[in-house]
Amino acid sequence: MNKQFLAKSIAAGVATFMAGGALAACPTLTGPEQGGQFPHVFEKDEFEAKHSCEMSFSENPVIGQLNQRIAGNPGLAPLAERLPAEPLVVVPYAEVGRYGGVLDGISKATESGTSDLLSIRHVNLLRFSDDLSTVVPNVAKSWSWNDDYTELTLELREGHKWSDGKPFTAEDIVFWYENLVLDTHVIKEPKARFLSAGKPMKVEALDAATVRFSLNVPKPGLTAMFASDFAQPFQPKHLIGQFHPALNPEADKLAQSLGFENGYEVVKFYYGQSDWKDVPTPILKDAEKAQKLVDAGFTATAPTLESHIVVEDTLEGRRLVANPYFFQVDTAGNQLPYINEINEVYIGDEDIQSAKMIAGEIDYKTQAVNLTSAPVLLENSEQGGYDVALRPTIGMTTFAFNLTDKDSERRAVFNDVNFRRAMSVAIDRAQINEVAYFGLGKPAQYTAFDADTAPFITEAVKTAWTEHDVAKAAQLLDQAGVVDKDGDGMRDLPSGKKLELNIQYSTQGVATKVVEIVANNWTQVGVKTSLKEVTSDEYRNAQSANDLSVMVWNMGSPQFTLATDPAWLLPPYGTFFDLRTGMEWAQYLSTEGKEGTQPPQTVYDMKALAEQFGTLELGSDESQKVGLEIAKRTVDDLFIIGTVKAVSPIYRNNKLNNFNVQKTASYDYYWSYPYQPKQWFLSE
Repeated sequence: MNKQFLAKSIAAGVATFMAGGALAACPTLTGPEQGGQFPHVFEKDEFEAKHSCEMSFSENPVIGQLNQRIAGNPGLAPLAERLPAEPLVVVPYAEVGRYGGVLDGISKATESGTSDLLSIRHVNLLRFSDDLSTVVPNVAKSWSWNDDYTELTLELREGHKWSDGKPFTAEDIVFWYENLVLDTHVIKEPKARFLSAGKPMKVEALDAATVRFSLNVPKPGLTAMFASDFAQPFQPKHLIGQFHPALNPEADKLAQSLGFENGYEVVKFYYGQSDWKDVPTPILKDAEKAQKLVDAGFTATAPTLESHIVVEDTLEGRRLVANPYFFQVDTAGNQLPYINEINEVYIGDEDIQSAKMIAGEIDYKTQAVNLTSAPVLLENSEQGGYDVALRPTIGMTTFAFNLTDKDSERRAVFNDVNFRRAMSVAIDRAQINEVAYFGLGKPAQYTAFDADTAPFITEAVKTAWTEHDVAKAAQLLDQAGVVDKDGDGMRDLPSGKKLELNIQYSTQGVATKVVEIVANNWTQVGVKTSLKEVTSDEYRNAQSANDLSVMVWNMGSPQFTLATDPAWLLPPYGTFFDLRTGMEWAQYLSTEGKEGTQPPQTVYDMKALAEQFGTLELGSDESQKVGLEIAKRTVDDLFIIGTVKAVSPIYRNNKLNNFNVQKTASYDYYWSYPYQPKQWFLSE
């Protein structure tokens, strides 16, 4: 493909030369209908060949000042040396933007409600375009599969550089996989989506700009994962590798000279212990050690390929500045991003968050803005100078009972499907829809897949165990042995002990009104239920420690997510940041029976279906057949209970330009990432 573009470019140049003229300046294209082989973007040689022109490039006039705020970064090279030889050319949605300004954002806390802001600066090897179906180039300029989807080869951009000016190469991808993902000193256990049939992939650097992933079984959804996943499959080997004992025999000695115990401590100081990039940076972890690294010639935070890099990090928020080596330009040749800085503040209180949005003090927010806030936001939008759009969600609020609860009698009750079915039909979804979602939602069962975009899911599956039927709930609870033994009107455990549930929840994951309705519904059928709001960090830590009896969070995924990551279909049914149940089942599976509790046969059956689904091309007859079996088993097991699928607010300040409202308020496509936020700009 690139050779063809190059040939066209040469031919166009020769033709112009023969005609006696120099190459013309390139046109400044804008508008959503513009693009080359892929929507809204061109490769540089493609753009020049199409218009018989030669691009020239410009930079942010204050980029040097912004670079000085990146602790440890060297002085800037000229722009021509900072851009790749083949930058990605982005077509602005409406107009060529203007440099400057600070984008004001809001999150709950570090690692809490932050991913919509992360998505603004995020990059990955590939990207979904804003049609949410077309995979387009990003960090990688092209890719190709072998015939049976067991080898994926990606071509990178010649001359691409990290934010500190050092070369980015295929070796940085190999380093991420071999020395971080698969190194148990760094990550205890690799995530399922980074494996193939439960075993490591083979990741090879064929040359500086070419990397190949070799799989144990077909995995056609791998490109979709690289287009949507929050984790970035590359890390700066030139920096972190110096402290990795497997790569540098002097790593421990070097680390100790800087006040660290060993090399691995520095690796985790920069990288953390997972691919989640919103962990506290070295600046917040230990400012003194971070300064020692800077004094020794290293950067205070790990270099990035993203559009912005963290320069301040506190318990109150973080500040980021534009990456002076970012690899994208607009059609006028201006290096992106346009926005100088991102200012993210942490406010856990939902009312204070809403007040700041009403006052127009925030520029963009969608995550953790519950629909219950929509009326007051809409009412004040004109006065506050902002817009609120309501968009469909992918997931919905779901509930689950702890299938490996620490209390053995509770565990036995929760593992009785009659109990789970009873608690599902006890929920008044119509009330939830009217009270919490203003009639804008639709009652639905959790099917693992986003049922609206998975055409194989039948109406019977979507609505299984969703009718509000108090009599049926009572009958099923009786069958589960949960009856009123002492005559106080509340049901007890089979032994006669009180059965009282407490729902701990975070407003990042669910609206309070939904939890209140469900708690009341369950109490009305005799299962006394109380609730307590906690921070998302408190909730997640308690859930992962197996300390909760009831879990509640937003769940549901598009097909490609389940095709690339079977973890969503197997215990604990999510990540640290999602709803999790069956922690001891998960432990048993990961240790091959050495620890934890053996799960029931249905889990093994689902494991076989999940692995099969991942080998099939999405949309094929076989894929849809297996997908339906997965959905049926999900609602039959009812390990996770759905409620109502609704809409969610997307908030945008009117001064934020080149903004295309998202088709879905969805983490699965990584919020704003498909919508080119690097070409957003601010006007006063």
